[in-house]
Amino acid sequence: MALTAYKEKREFDKTPEPKGTVKASKSKLTFVVQRHHASHLHYDFRLELQGVLKSWAVPKGPSLNPKDRRLAMMVEDHPVSYATFESDIPAGNYGAGHVDVWDHGTYEPIDEDAKVITPTEFAQNLSNGSIKFRMKGKRLKGDFALVNMKKDEKSWLLIKHRDKYATDEAYDSEDYTKKSSLAYTAKRNKDKAVKKK
Repeated sequence: MALTAYKEKREFDKTPEPKGTVKASKSKLTFVVQRHHASHLHYDFRLELQGVLKSWAVPKGPSLNPKDRRLAMMVEDHPVSYATFESDIPAGNYGAGHVDVWDHGTYEPIDEDAKVITPTEFAQNLSNGSIKFRMKGKRLKGDFALVNMKKDEKSWLLIKHRDKYATDEAYDSEDYTKKSSLAYTAKRNKDKAVKKK
């Protein structure tokens, strides 16, 4: 049921994306951030909950600067198996373009007092339009919030809380694209071409 919209948008004989099933976690809750170079470059921010990946498209990517309020558009749930997906979605398919895993790890749902809460309580907070969570990734660490902007159910803000992992420096997710990715190679080649001019 939760993956109906995901499956309706895809023809799996034409895309390498996983069909996936709703699958409850047997251990810690996971997260993934994928750099998705489709018609517009954006970052897909995904939190595992209730057997799926709750997903938001973040045009500017996440930030470790608490002053940033990054727009995050809620999209359809994705299967948990999507967390390891890195490939090209062929032209003509929904979301056509290249996908890289930008960051991944585990997270803990927390309350207003930064105390760990249950996934059930977290799911209730999600339906109320405000969630807080502690990320344990390679790039994203510490406490964050996703807050619904109330103007519509899809528009949220991704915000870093001030803690020891926060920075006051300008933060651009593109500066942290992994060196092995096609995205990094394309950026490096573009930079070289600019220097030659």
